[in-house]
Amino acid sequence: MAMGDNLPLLPEKEERTRPATNEKFTPHEHESGEKPKGRMLIYWGCGDKVRSGQPSILDFARMSPVEFGRAMGGRHGSAQNPPAPRRAASYADWPNRENSKNIPSEGSLLGEHLVHGNFTPDIRFSIGRQQDFMAPVELSNAGGNLSGSVLLRWKDIPTAIGYFTMATGSTGKGDTIIWSSSSQSETGWGLMDYLPTPDVRRFVKEKVLMAADTTECAVPQGIFSEAQGAMVQMIAYGEDFYTTWPPKPKNPEGAVKVRLKSTGSLMLADREERAGGRSYTSQNRGRAYTAQPREKSDTEKSLDTVNKIRGMFHF
Repeated sequence: MAMGDNLPLLPEKEERTRPATNEKFTPHEHESGEKPKGRMLIYWGCGDKVRSGQPSILDFARMSPVEFGRAMGGRHGSAQNPPAPRRAASYADWPNRENSKNIPSEGSLLGEHLVHGNFTPDIRFSIGRQQDFMAPVELSNAGGNLSGSVLLRWKDIPTAIGYFTMATGSTGKGDTIIWSSSSQSETGWGLMDYLPTPDVRRFVKEKVLMAADTTECAVPQGIFSEAQGAMVQMIAYGEDFYTTWPPKPKNPEGAVKVRLKSTGSLMLADREERAGGRSYTSQNRGRAYTAQPREKSDTEKSLDTVNKIRGMFHF
């Protein structure tokens, strides 16, 4: 990985393993004590024109939490339960509080690995090319503006097994707009993270996710014409890897699970920048574990608003 002979695994500090405070918003915590106002307009599908039957409209003021949850639920991957302090008798991780350096762009996972500690058995495993670091998502606006359709284009990621993208924006009237690349009605909230490989393959067959050989998708005309801008998020899914140590024993001492994804985002600019967008893909080829804070854009702030609304409805 071009990072020396080893990487230190450190146990969590005691205070970090205490139950986290529930930070979700509730209707009683809303400043006015009332339901949020405004609507959410949901679109889906790649193409130049909006398909019939769209948008699906959610009116926050008229919906109960159950109705909102049902409308926003969307698809989710199978439960994965990754390692966590409160789910294990002992837990250690890297990166950690003492060592969180970014992995160099030339770093690779290929080859033999050893997990060793004074509280765990030695676990040896090998990583092949399919589970090496994925190439970064390099997403661009290949043509169009917010008044018309926008052609999104990206470079092929050789080890990707599927893609998904969604865009979010808001209008001066208080409406929130969501679009996803799914060919079926889909909000996308449950898809912008790791998905188990069987779920990825199933969603590709259902045309909820884009196939691995896809390199472009058009946001239909006029969806964001009244928005100040739109933030596009994209994810490429890698293929999971599982193994045990020792290999195929009756009672394995350890198990290894490797999950992979590559993500990127793009601001669809408005006004003077409508002719093109800027990609925010990582400069560290998708291998950075930390990032410097920056001022949020209006569209990113609208994403925060959406998340607050979801919290108000306990979704």
